[in-house]
Amino acid sequence: MLFGRKKRKPILIPAKKVKEWKYTTCNYCSTGCAIEIGLDDDGKIVTSRGHARADVNRGKLCIKGILEHDLFHSPGRGSQPLMRATKQEKFQPASWDQALDTSAAKIREIQEKYGRDSFAVVSTGQLLTEEFYTLGKLVRGCIGTNNYDGNTTLCMASAVSGYKRSFGSDGPPGCYDDFEHTECLMAFGSNLPEQHPIIYWRLKEAREKRHFPMIVIDPRVTMLAQFADIHLPITPGTDCVLINAMLYVMFDEGLQDQAYIDAHTNGFEELKVTVADYDPIQAQHICGIDEDMIRHVARLYAKAGCAMSIWTMGINQSTHGSDGVANINNLNLVTGNIGKPGGTSLSITGQCNAMGTREWSSCSGLPGYRALKNTRHRQEIANFWGVDESFFPEKRGLTQTDIFPAIESGEIRGLWLVATNPLTSMANQPRIRKMFEKLDFLIVQDVYEDVETNEYADVFLPAAVWAEKEGCHTNTERRVNLTRNVIAPYGDSKPDFWIFNQMAKRFENGNKIYFPETPEGAFEEMKHLSIGAGRTLDISGMSYDKIEQAKGIQWPYSQGDDSLKGSPRLYTDGQYQTPDGRTNLISVKFRDNNEKPDEKYPFWCNSGRVVEHFHTRTRTGKIGNCNKFSPTPYMEINPDAAEALGVEHQTYVRLVSRRGDAVVLAQLTHRVPRDMVFIPFHFHDCVNRLTLGLLDPYSRQPAFKQCAVRIEQVDQVEAAQLNLERRSF
Repeated sequence: MLFGRKKRKPILIPAKKVKEWKYTTCNYCSTGCAIEIGLDDDGKIVTSRGHARADVNRGKLCIKGILEHDLFHSPGRGSQPLMRATKQEKFQPASWDQALDTSAAKIREIQEKYGRDSFAVVSTGQLLTEEFYTLGKLVRGCIGTNNYDGNTTLCMASAVSGYKRSFGSDGPPGCYDDFEHTECLMAFGSNLPEQHPIIYWRLKEAREKRHFPMIVIDPRVTMLAQFADIHLPITPGTDCVLINAMLYVMFDEGLQDQAYIDAHTNGFEELKVTVADYDPIQAQHICGIDEDMIRHVARLYAKAGCAMSIWTMGINQSTHGSDGVANINNLNLVTGNIGKPGGTSLSITGQCNAMGTREWSSCSGLPGYRALKNTRHRQEIANFWGVDESFFPEKRGLTQTDIFPAIESGEIRGLWLVATNPLTSMANQPRIRKMFEKLDFLIVQDVYEDVETNEYADVFLPAAVWAEKEGCHTNTERRVNLTRNVIAPYGDSKPDFWIFNQMAKRFENGNKIYFPETPEGAFEEMKHLSIGAGRTLDISGMSYDKIEQAKGIQWPYSQGDDSLKGSPRLYTDGQYQTPDGRTNLISVKFRDNNEKPDEKYPFWCNSGRVVEHFHTRTRTGKIGNCNKFSPTPYMEINPDAAEALGVEHQTYVRLVSRRGDAVVLAQLTHRVPRDMVFIPFHFHDCVNRLTLGLLDPYSRQPAFKQCAVRIEQVDQVEAAQLNLERRSF
């Protein structure tokens, strides 16, 4: 018997004749997939594919990477600089000289009137590394403001802080190859199949060859949780309690690797005293995981020959994010699981080049993991750049999440945004909108002129996108990979590298400091600055040709190394980037300062990614086959909770928090518990109208994942019309 429509033609993907393939690296998440872009006889881009010989993705791509070639001519691209005399007027076209001259003059005017730090710069995790380095040279060496940060504060700051507190330096110590060796994997707040599909494919492939237990800790039944052996549906924001209870069990039962602890760590006795207060009998009532399960997973992890932990935003985006990372590091240090195959603390980075901004942008310090507070580091960079050391501040200025309140108080009067969209990405959106209204001057530099934040801009600088430029990325596992220039920039848009170089010429120090004319020239400067005894961040042996030949090289990779393999792991010798070479066990005490559900706001509000979209949809929202699969803001709600409220599947509701409200489509599912809703964070005027955004005290990263909301009925016709307006670009 035949099934289906036998007379219908099968679905065919039309053949696309490709004359030439050009090498690039994906410009979305941090996985670091190698891509080849296909050009036809006329030099037109027609398709893209994963590179089969690249170790990261081995020919695979997710939906975003497969369709990435559609970015070049997507709607809303900025084709020329725009300016307006007042915020009430419409934008008018301008030349690049007009836009840059005006911007530089306004920056100087604001600084002369209110002080050097009254102008702030906030960049991104999506530029090429050479652009980050050049922007850092411009901001630190020419403009001179200390209020300079990247939007990676919203996603990776807690990982950076936790690594520094534990190991003395940033830099993920493990790699994807650890999946091939581990005997137990624990994932905290990470939904790889939707956040990082190709990393998940690597994990899945490893488990198919050699099954090992996978434990997923997440309040929601994510796709990764569905594939896990054990799912721990933790109470939001209580990861530190669970980890302390696991450490309690390990110490109580003598499961720790005492030889490693004695040889390589500081702070063990203090840690033992701290976790003595987290007996699983008491801890279970805070973290929501029962006593026996806590004991079971602690034994499973500690007794494995090698075990690894991964995490994403579920840990980082919390008031306890830095503590959570430090405590995950504790878990792996006391079990001897750092620096060996299959044993690691591996943060799964958010944006494609968040590592590049951490390494070379000078946001939190100076290039190459140098610190502003270190006199020798300041002198090294001052000498190399040719500026007076006194031009550098002696400590870091405000982070992004502190820059915006400083606008509110009048401390900051001007702002330059580079490839970031805070009107969608920042917590407590109604408050952020009022801050933009107070600015004297705003520059928006972006690929798209219809980006929401441009509503408040005085000058818009149209930037080139992805393979309209050339330069490097660093991925989650410290692998430096290359994007070759494939096509000329759209219209009169320009590479960010060119924009920063031209802006530098309009400042006094810009005529003293040498700015290389090409990205490869900037890369050579970075290589020189990476040389030094004991430095982990060493790229001195790399070149563009070597990187392309190897399809990515992991640092450290020193001069004279011709293996093309790099270093898959850090701290293999047990030596850490601390004054005495020993790592720090950080005692973490849980402080319950989160907003929690109550009678008036009875639901937890959680947020995260969906596979079709990236961040604020400035790109994926323009790609038809990404947007059509997820075009609408929605929430997941438990069917029992929905029934009690009279909410039907695929009807609109209003969510209300203490800060604002958002209209979303209800999706009934058992993936969330009865007292929780989940919303994708990609949509403008949606979840971040609700979020609280309390900050981690160490990293200053917002707590996007924990706030309280209630659900109200809305008029369905009005809500549907609102949704149509949202979907139009």
